[in-house]
Amino acid sequence: MDDDILDCLIVGGGPAGLTAAIYLARFHLSLKVLDAGDSRAAQIPCTRNHAGFPDGISGSDLLALMKVQAQKYGATIETGRVTRIDRDEDGFRIEWGAGPVRARTVLLATGVRNRRPPMEEDEHDAALAKGLIRYCPICDGYEVTDKRVGVIGDDSHGVAEAMFLRGYTADLTLIAPDMANDLDRTDRTTLADAGIARVDGPCRSIAIDGDRIAVETAQDRLLFHCLYPALGSDVRNELACQLGAALNDDSCIRVDGHQRTNVPGLYAAGDVVIGLDQISHAMGEGGVAATTIRNDLAERQPLLR
Repeated sequence: MDDDILDCLIVGGGPAGLTAAIYLARFHLSLKVLDAGDSRAAQIPCTRNHAGFPDGISGSDLLALMKVQAQKYGATIETGRVTRIDRDEDGFRIEWGAGPVRARTVLLATGVRNRRPPMEEDEHDAALAKGLIRYCPICDGYEVTDKRVGVIGDDSHGVAEAMFLRGYTADLTLIAPDMANDLDRTDRTTLADAGIARVDGPCRSIAIDGDRIAVETAQDRLLFHCLYPALGSDVRNELACQLGAALNDDSCIRVDGHQRTNVPGLYAAGDVVIGLDQISHAMGEGGVAATTIRNDLAERQPLLR
């Protein structure tokens, strides 16, 4: 095979991309990971949901260990943002900061972006590090057990997040991000029956106040032990769209049961496929994608040592 072309180029150095890199390197395939450095996992101060770490581990430490493991087996990991991917006769041509790269296959593990509440970036990141702002109640709802918690959101999405958190604490307030909560009678009844307070917006400012997070609304200044923004997320699907990959109704990349897209040679894994915000799920999809890539390449030409 042509030594100037990679077997696989992985876009994204989060849990899905790095798991795939470990697998592919151990399959003796040539690969490169291009990581823009904005994985949401890196922002997790401590996850206690991830199996194997009974005392928890920070997202940045977990990713660092995964990088070491992938590099141990020969994976190349570089920091940079991919700007364009085009098909060519052998697979794909990838444009990024250090110049073009060619690859037989591409795995997109680009994830999603959380929509943030109205805060300065530094203040937001400091609150996130202190656990005053959290984005995944599945991951860390346990940590807010019996604490005073605010949820910023409207419509049924905000109600669903508040109801999920009701399994951890009775002291909950749903705050509209803009004006009044746009809730139908069923949602209002659901909140009332669960004892969840409702506050109209807009959220004018959010700031750290000692060991609490303060939310300024049109009605009052509220203090919480923790705040969950339930504002949705934006899928990083731009590269997939360049290549004509099909998307589902949530703008995530549509794949088959083995992480293949409708574009031959293009695969996807992690939250860019289904936004579950779960490290373990993303890692599982990364492993499936890598194994599929290996087997699909072997069908083109036997992989012999």
